[in-house]
Amino acid sequence: MDKLTGTVWRKSIRSGAQGNCVEVADNIPGIVRVRDSKDSTGPALVFEPEQWRSFIESVRVS
Repeated sequence: MDKLTGTVWRKSIRSGAQGNCVEVADNIPGIVRVRDSKDSTGPALVFEPEQWRSFIESVRVS
């Protein structure tokens, strides 16, 4: 079984009207997927949840 079946993608609420941003899917246990919103059928990066949290914390703007 493909563990990526059932992936639910979401965009940032800060995404512009064009929606040109990244989409994140974090509903699959143990992985976080990230893709370019302009290429929804293209490749996705896959991270462990802790890696993704670390990235988000490092880029978060106060």
